[in-house]
Amino acid sequence: MTSVPYMERMHLASAGVVAALVGFASASVVVLTGLRAVGASPAQAASGLLAVTVAQGLGTVLLSRRHRIPVVLAWSTPGAALLASTGAVDGGWPAAVGAFLVVGGLILLTALWPRLGALIAAIPAAIAQAMLAGVLFALCLAPVHGLLDHPALVAPAVVTWLALSRLAPRWAVPAAFAVAMVAIGIWLARHGGPDGPLLPRVDLTAPTLTWASVLSLAVPLYIVTMASQNVPGVAVLASYGYTVPWRESMTVTGVGTVAGAFAGGHAINLAAITAALAASPEAHPDPRRRWLVANLAGWTHLVLALLTTALVTVITAAPAGVMTAVAGLALLGTLASSLNAALAEPADRQAAVVTFAVAASGMTLLGIGAAFWSLAAGLVVRATLRPFARPAPPEPAG
Repeated sequence: MTSVPYMERMHLASAGVVAALVGFASASVVVLTGLRAVGASPAQAASGLLAVTVAQGLGTVLLSRRHRIPVVLAWSTPGAALLASTGAVDGGWPAAVGAFLVVGGLILLTALWPRLGALIAAIPAAIAQAMLAGVLFALCLAPVHGLLDHPALVAPAVVTWLALSRLAPRWAVPAAFAVAMVAIGIWLARHGGPDGPLLPRVDLTAPTLTWASVLSLAVPLYIVTMASQNVPGVAVLASYGYTVPWRESMTVTGVGTVAGAFAGGHAINLAAITAALAASPEAHPDPRRRWLVANLAGWTHLVLALLTTALVTVITAAPAGVMTAVAGLALLGTLASSLNAALAEPADRQAAVVTFAVAASGMTLLGIGAAFWSLAAGLVVRATLRPFARPAPPEPAG
């Protein structure tokens, strides 16, 4: 009889650890790529990764324990891709940190004023998803460039990703990440090894605000975080019969984003993919016990936070472009789903294509990046064409 509770505990523990490892290994490189792109030094990027890992871990533990449902928080992976696409803004890294603070404030305002969340939800899905696809496009080209520039280091990760995408899709990106780390470790052993800190350290930054950082980073990052993470996160849990405590979740993620911003963290939000790992019947047959999986995933993130600085040290010592290629692999699935959603509605396809093209262009106008202008262009085109759009002809029966 005693073996049943023990086996149950082991199953819960393994499910929680797996959920956390899949999320961390699938997207940590994307976060680092985004933070470096907007001006963070290796130490500041490591601090930012540490901040969002701790914030999502603590928030997951708090919400799952309090409500006894498998609420899982995550960093904003599409948001990190947005940072990578936008690049440095006027004011540099301090201005980027200021933008992160604004995002946290907007998330808190969403908790206090639900109408703001409704306004974000009112943005046509085709436009929001096309903007995200355009933002992701350049980063998803990185595996191609990586294969050309460093085939010995990138090819094993690509082959691993392709094979497991067929055999075990959940593990495709984490396994590619692990293979890339092994390849980098072998390369470093032949070139003197890594040179840098290994223990986690917080690097605080005094924030500044510029119009460019608010419009180029804060507004698109908030929209992407809400539309591509928080709303799907609610839908995923609802599909398994759970009701997300919306206001409290926005409060926790808003406070976590604000607190983490000073250390370089960009944003945290409700998880979607990781939440599905914790909320599905595979996690535990009893829906009332699945919150323990989320809780253990939160604690696992707190342990993984100890590895963030060592990860940055290894990645920084590797040849340029290798881990960016892995980040691109991690985002290919998101790009595919974003393109599918952007083009799903025939009446909105032209507006979605314009949005995608502007976002993918990487243009800067008046110091403001492409993500903001892509939303503006897409909404203008949609407002112009939508009243005259003809409905699609019905499909023939049979």
